[in-house]
Amino acid sequence: MGKPSDLIQGTLDLLILKTISLEPMHGWGIAQRIQQISGEVLQVQQGSLYPAIHRLEQQAWIKADWRETENNRRAKFYSLTPAGRRQLEKELANWKRLSGAVGLIVEMV
Repeated sequence: MGKPSDLIQGTLDLLILKTISLEPMHGWGIAQRIQQISGEVLQVQQGSLYPAIHRLEQQAWIKADWRETENNRRAKFYSLTPAGRRQLEKELANWKRLSGAVGLIVEMV
């Protein structure tokens, strides 16, 4: 069985976009939310998370604002841009297509 941190290639962008689609979050919060919602199965390491966040910012799919955290610390909070919402829809459609195809193969074989 794979390590808990193993993610299917290309899914991290989708997970980040989906996680911040409900509310702006800071990086550590994004990682914690993914881990929590996945039932501790998915763990996103900082070495993967922050390069992905930077890439999404460069694509203009997310934007960052400095805010106070619940612990009174300043952190960048990330939120979706309109282009990011459109990209999230594309990523979700691709994921549904891919996971459906894999499901068909697994059930047939």
